[in-house]
Amino acid sequence: MIPKIEHVGVTHRSWAVGKKNLVLLVGLICLMALIVFVITATVSAHSGRLYPIHLNGKVGYIDRSGKLAIQPQFDQAGVFADGYGPVRIGRTWGYVDSHGKLAITPQFDMADPFSEGLAMVGAGPRIGYIDRSGKYVINPQFEGAGGFGDDLAPVMVAGRWGYIDKSGKTVINPQFDEAGDFSEDLALVRVGDKFGYIDKSGKLVINPQFAAAGEFNEGRAAVRMGDKFGYIDKTGKLIINPQFDAAGNFADGLATVAVARRYGYIDKDGKFVINPQFDDAGSFNAGIAPVWIANREGYINKDGKYVWNPTS
Repeated sequence: MIPKIEHVGVTHRSWAVGKKNLVLLVGLICLMALIVFVITATVSAHSGRLYPIHLNGKVGYIDRSGKLAIQPQFDQAGVFADGYGPVRIGRTWGYVDSHGKLAITPQFDMADPFSEGLAMVGAGPRIGYIDRSGKYVINPQFEGAGGFGDDLAPVMVAGRWGYIDKSGKTVINPQFDEAGDFSEDLALVRVGDKFGYIDKSGKLVINPQFAAAGEFNEGRAAVRMGDKFGYIDKTGKLIINPQFDAAGNFADGLATVAVARRYGYIDKDGKFVINPQFDDAGSFNAGIAPVWIANREGYINKDGKYVWNPTS
């Protein structure tokens, strides 16, 4: 899931008894006005992609052409990845395959999409990781956690964040105030009230200096400087000047940004290719992206045309 801090920020979860799924923490980012889950997808029997949609109070999935692939029947649903999508039925979470058949029986208090073959799930007050059979490979033990990226995942132990490998071994000792998923060999971390980036050895390669920041995708990351967002490259050099009220990660060559509370999309040069017109918007995935108009969710293609008209 891709979060928003006005679109960017650390992507991870913390967990407590009684807390329900889809709670995304972004730390001390004071500009955060709205959390919207970037509803993109990854696998379908029809086109290789499935995307969650809401219809008449239930959640189903469409393919990238906008055709219903799984009828709305779930109370909540998340991103498809590795062939499975997390779904909530009643109070518990499990996983369905691309035909809508339950592949992992609902049993978890929370469930995230699979990432690199493992999925983060919550059981009571702790978080662990399961494989595609639903078997725990890393037992629930963490206060907070994130998804695997570049073979590492952020976890919280005794209030501090570090990183584990897929065997559950600590490879970067807990030391950060917050930590995000690795992407393109860098991870966003917070030290005090500033965000910077570390490499896979845990060394800071871009010093904490930003009040808000996002993960690297396609060689760029959104950062806030003053009260505006721009983009830096992996050396920390500013490549798109701060000018946006909100900014998201690049995907499919485009990034969602906001000007005067309206969301649109820019290219890697910072030029608008879809003018600001939406109340909210998420990242593109395989050519389509979720957008919101007055709390109704739809999907558009890269021409800005709807493939699924907004519904609620």
